[in-house]
Amino acid sequence: MSIYIADSNFFIQAHRVSYPLDVAFSFWNKVKQLANSGKIISIDKVKDELFDKNDALEEWCILNLPDDFFKDTSTEMVAYSKVINWAVSKSGHFLPNAINEFLDSNEADAFIVAYALADSSNRIVVTQEISEPYRKNKVKIPEACNGLNVQHVNMMDMFRQLGETF
Repeated sequence: MSIYIADSNFFIQAHRVSYPLDVAFSFWNKVKQLANSGKIISIDKVKDELFDKNDALEEWCILNLPDDFFKDTSTEMVAYSKVINWAVSKSGHFLPNAINEFLDSNEADAFIVAYALADSSNRIVVTQEISEPYRKNKVKIPEACNGLNVQHVNMMDMFRQLGETF
């Protein structure tokens, strides 16, 4: 069974743009159901990004996601080193600041790719980022996933692949 790993923007864009917590109860109930069944997870670095505003989204996560929802990425350092090597190998394309930002230990992007890479036949990254292969000033998750043969989908494609509606 594939496990979907949610990027920060899965939660943030849903909350702020498409599915506000005070309106779209069925969406958030579906996320809770998928999290409780282990079909969707995330990582500690995403938790750090979500839990820095002390807002309604953070409160929802605390009250509704399983205690083991945010996985420890320190167990995936071999995969993370592969992500580092891939990013450094692209220094002829990406600007130095873009690579530095992507590899920043406080940012989730490289870690979410690494977590998926560590079990790439069973883990799929869920991100709302859109591929921009010619962009030089930002390393997007889809570019790293494509470069490392990691599957990635957007939120709606995840729901479709799971056969879920809300």
